[in-house]
Amino acid sequence: EVQLVESGGGLVQPGGSLRLSCAASGFTFASYAMSWVRQAPGKGPEWVSAINSGGGSTTYADSVKGRFTISRDNAKNTLYLQMNSLKPEDTAVYYCAASRVVRVTTTPRLYDYWGQGTQVTVSS
Repeated sequence: EVQLVESGGGLVQPGGSLRLSCAASGFTFASYAMSWVRQAPGKGPEWVSAINSGGGSTTYADSVKGRFTISRDNAKNTLYLQMNSLKPEDTAVYYCAASRVVRVTTTPRLYDYWGQGTQVTVSS
């Protein structure tokens, strides 16, 4: 059974940091590009970041560039998102998603697998 399980979300003050994790199982993690997509309350989904299968190439949405860092550990089948200098507008449910090629989109059918999401709330 394929599973993507996000963790690490929570409540943090503006300016704070969080590290999200996405543990993968049931498929060959190292063969897939991975992305983070978020959805804020009452808004549509927003693509956040992506990393290629080997981890050597990353890309970010302008809204998080310079503050967020995506990485992966293929030996541990785990994807990460280090989030620094968090802002209230970063509040959202964060999802990880797997695809055969790097995707810069929120279109669900273009990803092979999705996690269930983890809530990030940035508030004082």
